[in-house]
Amino acid sequence: MKKMLLAATVAALFTLPALAEDTPGLNTDKAPPPPHKLDDGYRGIEDARTMNVKQALDMHDGGSVSLRGHLTAKKGNDMYIFRDKTGEVDVYIPMAVFDGREIDSDQLVGISGSLDKKQKPAQIKVHRLQKE
Repeated sequence: MKKMLLAATVAALFTLPALAEDTPGLNTDKAPPPPHKLDDGYRGIEDARTMNVKQALDMHDGGSVSLRGHLTAKKGNDMYIFRDKTGEVDVYIPMAVFDGREIDSDQLVGISGSLDKKQKPAQIKVHRLQKE
């Protein structure tokens, strides 16, 4: 009886990953909104300091940034284009940051990370990604 229970448990552990979603990351099936229609969608208490792409790119190398906007395209392995009302910037988002979630290009997201001005053009390395 114990062997059957152990075998069933081991079989269940190996079949669970097979049932997981196979395509985390950015889904570009839907078009992002045009720049003039972008609204950060934040409906809570106003932050004392809101940041946008233009302000983030004016910061020093290694500065911490938090932005709200849209991932509009995938450029390469972990490189994406992030856009808000003020412009767009390349962002590096490791697959582990997506944490198995799929993001549509029309969904509002919040990203937090650090600015890397050593790269040309400057890019943001994302440490945290949140669907808004």
